[in-house]
Amino acid sequence: MTESREVTFTWSLEATPAEVFRAWTDPDELEWFYNDHQPIPDDPIELDLQVGGVWRQRMVVDETTAYTTGGVYREIVPDEKLVFSWGAVGGWPELDPERLDESPLVTVALSEVGGRTQLTLCMELPASLSPEQVEEWFSLGIRDGWRITVDRLAGRFGALVG
Repeated sequence: MTESREVTFTWSLEATPAEVFRAWTDPDELEWFYNDHQPIPDDPIELDLQVGGVWRQRMVVDETTAYTTGGVYREIVPDEKLVFSWGAVGGWPELDPERLDESPLVTVALSEVGGRTQLTLCMELPASLSPEQVEEWFSLGIRDGWRITVDRLAGRFGALVG
């Protein structure tokens, strides 16, 4: 059984915190989120950068499989921190805007360290999940999924993985 409900990764990027924050919050900069080996959809990325605002991004796996992901912003501190409930209404993971505490919570923390930006991503599963449900979530590959996804952003900025 999985004992922890969270996974945390850290990268050291050759960029300013403002540049990294913009890569997470500007629809024109979010193409790094797409998987390199999957088609990029024609659908525009939707992003309303305010607490309670929604980010929606269509992901295409192949000609027959597509889904929407994203989140609802819970906390925004420009150039320092971004917290969102991960998921999308009608997407994956499924998100109910009336029950955000039942969705995985993602925190992206940025800080300047030695002329670089340290990006720490923490994804935490809801406390309401049983140990079996937590294990089921992790069996879907979300640890590797988040690491691989943010590695694409890190590669854009020249990164050292911590």
